[in-house]
Amino acid sequence: MGWLVAAGEAFADLPGEADERYPEGVPFRLAMRHGSMTLEAFAPSVEDHQEPHEQDELYVVRSGRSGFLRGDQRIECGEGDVILVPAGMRHRFVDFSEGFQAWVIFWDPRGGEAS
Repeated sequence: MGWLVAAGEAFADLPGEADERYPEGVPFRLAMRHGSMTLEAFAPSVEDHQEPHEQDELYVVRSGRSGFLRGDQRIECGEGDVILVPAGMRHRFVDFSEGFQAWVIFWDPRGGEAS
């Protein structure tokens, strides 16, 4: 994996093939890895099935609009917005527009920076 990611390639053909967890197609793809950091392309098509993660994460909305549930909060987000989710927090995108896409950045330590 290199140091440059072309967005068009990272998001091409997302969502991918269906599996048990994602019957409408897997909505993410690993785009880059460096040490503990990973960058994923994320493009849900029907429903966001996310579970809390072991690492802190940032979402950078690339295109479209969406509601976002973060713990007990709901916010509206759109292209260019950045959302921080601490490790272990419940979260997911809801009511997203067609063509919604976001970059997802995870980094260590497991349990999050604030643990």
